[in-house]
Amino acid sequence: MYEGPDPKRRHEPNDTRRIRVHGADLPVHCPTPEMSLWNSHPQVYIPLEKPGDHEICPYCGTRFELEADEAGARSA
Repeated sequence: MYEGPDPKRRHEPNDTRRIRVHGADLPVHCPTPEMSLWNSHPQVYIPLEKPGDHEICPYCGTRFELEADEAGARSA
């Protein structure tokens, strides 16, 4: 459940151009909870379904990649 913005956010949007996520991280959105709010773009959900999927945020160009979990592929 969303707990609101984290006042300790220190990362600037776009300071990490590629983010690797796992099945436990889904659903994923950009900006991520670690990114600062003062210069962020509107929140958008990134559609990732199976390991190997990748999508690019339409606002900032950050690439999100879904990696296989250690136990194997995520079941849909």
